[in-house]
Amino acid sequence: MAGLRQRQKADRAQRILAAAAELFREAGFEGAKIEAIAERAAVSPGTIYNYYQNKGDLLVAIVAMEVDEVLKAGALHIGKRHQSAAKAVDKLVAIYIGHSLVYLSKEMWREAMATATRQPHSPFGRIYSGLDERLAEQVCALLDELKQSGLLTGDTDTTSAGQLIFNNLNMMFTVFVKSETMTIPQVLAAIKRQQRIVLVRAAAQASKKISLSSGVDGLA
Repeated sequence: MAGLRQRQKADRAQRILAAAAELFREAGFEGAKIEAIAERAAVSPGTIYNYYQNKGDLLVAIVAMEVDEVLKAGALHIGKRHQSAAKAVDKLVAIYIGHSLVYLSKEMWREAMATATRQPHSPFGRIYSGLDERLAEQVCALLDELKQSGLLTGDTDTTSAGQLIFNNLNMMFTVFVKSETMTIPQVLAAIKRQQRIVLVRAAAQASKKISLSSGVDGLA
């Protein structure tokens, strides 16, 4: 019975988040009402308040759901065998950006960013910052994997490089959500061009060392 209750609770929470995401898109964050979200989720308004104190809590829960999914996809990508450091990082960035509008519109992202900026020490602000930290750590983890596989030089500071890549990605994502006309392919192209500065030297030196090592093995 306890397992059934947990599944029912999880199902209600999922329905509430799905209904909130739909109504935030349709009516806007300010225009969406808790009563309308409850009706669409087939629960009472009181049930929603059992889970979330306000619409801001709903929004950060949707952001967290979005980030959890891209982190899972990112983990699978890191575990694959890679042939190129640049392409591996490009793919991870594409996973992040490509999934960004599945649950949230640009308006919703702007609301989330504004709330986290206005209230950095609130539960919302802390959760939002924590999600950014998890994404940055995953970028660093990918660079660690590329370094271990010889696609980046052994002296590459993967923490600093990963943080730099993520910070630039985060900045360009902000540019993307602020613009109503900028498309996902456009922001991905901009990020790809910019992060080459970080990756090209380390990747080129690693490739050179591999080539030299292969040459020595061949002579032997």
